Amino acid sequence: MGERRTEVLRAAIELLDEVGIDGLTMRLLASRLGVRASALYRHYPSKQALLDAMVVHLSTPRGEARTPADAPWDEQLRRTAGSLRQLMLAHRDGARLMSTFHTPGPEAAAGFHDLVGALVAAGTTPDAAVTAVDTVLAYVNGHTLEEQARKTDASAWPGHRRDLAFDNGLELILTGIRATLP
Repeated sequence: MGERRTEVLRAAIELLDEVGIDGLTMRLLASRLGVRASALYRHYPSKQALLDAMVVHLSTPRGEARTPADAPWDEQLRRTAGSLRQLMLAHRDGARLMSTFHTPGPEAAAGFHDLVGALVAAGTTPDAAVTAVDTVLAYVNGHTLEEQARKTDASAWPGHRRDLAFDNGLELILTGIRATLP
């Protein structure tokens, strides 16, 4: 990725954290960078292309420990779900940003297919595995959207209770998946 393109991407992520997804406009981003909005379109042909690039940038692992491919399927799904939730919670409107994603790149597609493969290896059908992985990812996004939308008082709903609620919901889904395995 070109240096200027990376600079635009980083500025867009900083702006997202400051003003949220509704306030993130190409015009405001251009102003922040001291350029005209039309200059941004050389790097990203549309706001959607910029949003997709932000998702890819934020969700691309950078040296953190990945779940080993030979780990049990439920551990792979649990770790993926937890990591994705933490990523979304780390940024204002992070879950809303993820839900705007239109064009998954090769790494996102490979990660999805790895999870499907782990379930198929455990004995489920390919169609059931796709449904299971999609359900887990939809749960993560939906739960995190709710967390970020509520903006609850931390004393009324402290982080450990939110984490426990998330983990319990995920475990319900994993139990359902487990029940379909031979």
